[in-house]
Amino acid sequence: MSRFVALICVSLLCAAIGVLAPIAAADPYEADPDLAARDDDYAAGKRATEKKDWAEAVRRFKRAEIRHPDHADLQNILGFSYRNLKQYELALTHYRRAIELDPRHRGAHEYIGETYLLIGDLAGAQRHLAALKEICLLPCEELNDLDRAIAAYRARR
Repeated sequence: MSRFVALICVSLLCAAIGVLAPIAAADPYEADPDLAARDDDYAAGKRATEKKDWAEAVRRFKRAEIRHPDHADLQNILGFSYRNLKQYELALTHYRRAIELDPRHRGAHEYIGETYLLIGDLAGAQRHLAALKEICLLPCEELNDLDRAIAAYRARR
């Protein structure tokens, strides 16, 4: 009988790992990692970001935005691409939209905070750090990254 119980426990553990493994492998900045599988332009934009081809990333994400204007992850990565082109106002616009669509979007809060630091707005960055402290019940990567960025910003001043 105990051998049967052990076999059931092992089976349940394997099933749990199978279900949770894709979640663990997902991009931590995306709330919906499946969009890349559903939209060729979004997938191409993500490949362009990996190559740091920011202009191509923006071009492809803008095409995907036509079909998915209310997708928080798309707005966030579009903001990230504009930020890397040093087009900070456009970046902020897309981060704000991502947060409007998903107020708990950790990646958007981190990235908008980092962008505020790039334009010298420490108070703006701190607002998003405070938001992350409320969102992340346990310390999360986005909270830690923005906290370090603020500390580095202060050290340079």
